[in-house]
Parts: sequence; C-alpha cells; structure tokens
Amino acid sequence: MTARPDPWADLRSLTRARIALGRAGGSLPTAEWLGFSAAHAAARDAVWAELDLDRLDADLGARGLGPSLRLASQAPDRATYLRRPDLGRRLDAASAARLAAAAPAGGCDVALLVGDGLSAGAAQGHAPALAAALAARLRARGLALGPVAAVRQARVAVQDPVGQALGARAAVVLLGERPGLGAPESLGAYLVLGPRPGRTDAERNCVSNVRPEGMPVEGAADLLAWLTGEALWRGLSGVGLKDERGLLGP
Repeated sequence: MTARPDPWADLRSLTRARIALGRAGGSLPTAEWLGFSAAHAAARDAVWAELDLDRLDADLGARGLGPSLRLASQAPDRATYLRRPDLGRRLDAASAARLAAAAPAGGCDVALLVGDGLSAGAAQGHAPALAAALAARLRARGLALGPVAAVRQARVAVQDPVGQALGARAAVVLLGERPGLGAPESLGAYLVLGPRPGRTDAERNCVSNVRPEGMPVEGAADLLAWLTGEALWRGLSGVGLKDERGLLGP
C-alpha cells in the first residue's frame, strides 16, 4: 500500500510555525510533544541566560565599536530582574556615576545601547553585527554617536536614563526579545527621540525579530537608520513615525 503524501509538507518547509500537528487519540503525537517540550525548554534557558560582556566587547571591538561602557540596571540578579521589570528600567548608582564621567562634553546625536533583555543569547549573537551596521549608516548621515553602552539586566526603557546622561538627541537599544517557541534568540531594536525617564512605549519605534530566520541584520540597520534620521528631522518618534520608505520614492 502506497503512503499518501502529506498535504502540509510544502507549507511546513516555509515556516517554523507549529501547523497541522496531528493527533494520537486525544493528545499530540509523540514527536510533536517532544518538539514542543524542547522548544519550551530552549525558551526558558534563553530567559535565564547571562550576557558575557567580555565576549561582547571582543565582538564589538572586532567591528570597531569596543570597548563598551559597562552598565547595570537596579536589578541585582536575574531572578529580581524577571520579577521586577521596573528595576530593569533604571540604572544603579555606580552606572550613573560611570555615565556622568563618560558623557561627551557636547552631547551626541545618537546613544547606542546593547542589553540582555529577555534573551541574552539574541544580544550576544546578533547585536554586535547590527550595532556595527547601524553605526556605519548613522555616521554616513553625519550623525555623532556616543560610547556604546552594554547594560546588564536591561529593559527597553533603560535607554532613557542612558541617553539623557550622554546628552543624546535620540537613543537606540538592541536587546533580546521575549523568547517564542522555536525562536529563542530574536533581537529587538527600539528607538526613542529625546530620551529621558518618563517616555512611554507609544513614543518608541520597534524593529523586531532580527535573526537569521527573521529580519536580516542589514535590512534592520537600513530601517533603523532611516527611522533615526526621520525622527531627528521631524522631531518625533513612536506611533507618529512610520516606515514610509516605499511611499517617498528613491
């Protein structure tokens, strides 16, 4: 008896989404259950992983950006960070002092940060390449960058006190996104104009899913550079600023 071809095979080859899982009685087939369990374990591991700052500095330095300005949020450890998102948005006292000493006298156009976020592996694996590609594009636009900051136990809004302390007109933070099943190492990038504590998420632009299976690094760098330039020119960021590159012509 000839086995019938799987009608979902072609679609599965195009996506890592969990589709047409099938069933064994009232449950999932064993292979699908094991796959789900493995993906769930990878997501949990990603959340608890720590950022290796020595390796990050080496990777940034190889691309002409290191060493980083090492900072930490007010979350003293990973467990506290996961329970207290508010502490991940604020710098500890030692980091605030280090920033004050490192701030450029005349400020800068853009503060660039790398943070662990909810997936240190994403920041470790993809942030150096994206930071270098973005820095090259911003400098080509004549924009001055502050020192690259590497922040442990970082939430998105930590870009606000860092950008403010560096006298930056805008800030961009690259950090690991909340892991998904099958996508534990996805990097996100967030732009805010006029960084200062109190900025809301509605005032930020997000470029998401930066990873080999998602948005390519070069494409993300192109979009972030365009958004940053438009934010500085128009005087706004967030919900009022959209990707209009296809509407504005070449």
